[in-house]
Amino acid sequence: MSLTKWAVLVLTCTVATQAAAQEKHLKRSDLPAAVLKTVEAQSAGAHVRSYASETEDGQLEYEVSMTVHGHSRDVNIAADGTVLEIEEQVALDSLPAPVRAGLKQKAGSGKIAKVESITKHGAIVAYEAQVRTGTKRSEFQVGPDGQPLAHEE
Repeated sequence: MSLTKWAVLVLTCTVATQAAAQEKHLKRSDLPAAVLKTVEAQSAGAHVRSYASETEDGQLEYEVSMTVHGHSRDVNIAADGTVLEIEEQVALDSLPAPVRAGLKQKAGSGKIAKVESITKHGAIVAYEAQVRTGTKRSEFQVGPDGQPLAHEE
């Protein structure tokens, strides 16, 4: 095997291992009691699709992905049961006019496929859109006022 092929193989394995280490799929029974209590409250009336854990900025977080009334909802929870973030699918036409305008402006000629609200500490801090432009897919965020954000949430 040539040195170049060997280097590519090692790099590919390293990246795959790091990606796998980032998010760990769990069963409900794997969740700590405090997280499980929050999951039960947050998923009332929902169909839970999956549970996972991931380390973000050195802190272990849990994520529950669910479907509520036909739309997706992901809740990130700290190990102590505190809700850190909620990403919830919303209909574009249900958003305030400035938010719709901001999303459409950033999408340009692309088609907005999905929009999610991002909630932290009980308040919406951003809206994230998934956009298709031909075969290319991208994501971007705007603030709750429809304006571009200084940094992603």
